[in-house]
Amino acid sequence: MNDPVPARRFFLKCLAVGPMQANCYIIADIGTKDACLIDPGGDHEKIEKILRRDEFKLNFIINSHGHGDHIAANGRFHVPIYIHYLEKEFLTNPEKNLSKFFFFGITSPTASKLLDDGDTVRLGNLTLEIIHTPGHTPGSISIKLENVIFTGDALFRGSIGRTDFAYGDEKLLMDSIKNKLLTLPDDTTIYPGHGEESTIGEEKKDNPFFS
Repeated sequence: MNDPVPARRFFLKCLAVGPMQANCYIIADIGTKDACLIDPGGDHEKIEKILRRDEFKLNFIINSHGHGDHIAANGRFHVPIYIHYLEKEFLTNPEKNLSKFFFFGITSPTASKLLDDGDTVRLGNLTLEIIHTPGHTPGSISIKLENVIFTGDALFRGSIGRTDFAYGDEKLLMDSIKNKLLTLPDDTTIYPGHGEESTIGEEKKDNPFFS
């Protein structure tokens, strides 16, 4: 993934962070330098280095969901945190965010803004669209920006999110993907919570869960 992305009004950079190598995305309006993070799950120094290098103004963090590998560095940046309203307790409860079982009890500052399906969030001159895609967790969201979508742990390249953890629901996840993600244009680029990017068209054709 190159930065900035050619022919787009926004900067986009992916960093695989933390012990679970979750994808943290840095998004910025190229014109205004306003920036946000999606899922800063660790390695805050790497993230801060890019923010400083490009003189971005970090406005807020959006968490696609509240699992520990996606929220671990939330508190390092001292900016507002946005998350779906069904995930607010995941931020402060290591049992709900699974870090009690996998790490050492991760907590985050509380949310400044609780999101819901259909909300929009402004970033400089950019508009981020919030799409509720539950199943991996009850309040999982995908975030759409122009012709790209950040799918968290709902939809991956060639796979889907796990539903065998507490609060997971396989039927709900399949419904979310079929009815809210695979209905997007085929050329929409998918940026998932782990692994490589894809497109909606590729996943409709090649993902074994749907092809």
